[in-house]
Amino acid sequence: MSDRIFVDTNILVYAHDLSAGDRHAKAAAIIESLWEAETGVISTQVLQEFYVTVTRKIKNPLKPDEAREIIRNYLAWSVQINDPEMTIRASEIAEKNSLSFWDAMIVAAALRLQAQKIITEDLNHGQIIEGIVIENPLK
Repeated sequence: MSDRIFVDTNILVYAHDLSAGDRHAKAAAIIESLWEAETGVISTQVLQEFYVTVTRKIKNPLKPDEAREIIRNYLAWSVQINDPEMTIRASEIAEKNSLSFWDAMIVAAALRLQAQKIITEDLNHGQIIEGIVIENPLK
């Protein structure tokens, strides 16, 4: 594995949600350090979920054009495009590790991108799934 860190949707959302308080400050600092180190990676699933969440589900939603511009910026990172083979791999990961299919898609994307770590609030901090360390940096 490499020093790549896969960023899950919730961390990305907090980094851009000014109403998220302490979580915003922590997530924004994490994302900034990933930009500086050039180690952040994401997937199309994360970008899609990010767009829906920041334009519809946060306290002060972003305008669609603002969200699109943020997404354009993240295209500078390695972005895993979810393909049919990843669907199969995610189903295997979900079954083997008792994960939801969508969480398994995150793991499958991180595997494909050779990430050493997934930062998220959605999985168990300290767990290792398919050789990838799960970390909740907001804990």
